[in-house]
Amino acid sequence: GEMCLYALTVSTMELKNVKEAMTDPAWIESMQEELLQFKRMDVWVLGPIPDNISPLTLKWIFKNKHDEEQTVIRNKSRLVVRGYRQEEGLDFEESFAPVA
Repeated sequence: GEMCLYALTVSTMELKNVKEAMTDPAWIESMQEELLQFKRMDVWVLGPIPDNISPLTLKWIFKNKHDEEQTVIRNKSRLVVRGYRQEEGLDFEESFAPVA
């Protein structure tokens, strides 16, 4: 049989903010993957903000995923809404928990 080899680049750096993430190519790629998912799933629309509406503020969450030996195997980035400003029925219909 044939053997397939691939290179996986991950960062072992524990991040505190976006500024730190932007210095590491592995974390930049992780953030790009998260944004691409919004586009792929067609769940993100950027539009003008009406005068009477305050925009939702966003925050990046960074997490290293580990295997059984505690080796970092994946850098996971999530873009989330900061705070609790959304109202069910008005801003969203259903809520889903992320699954790793």
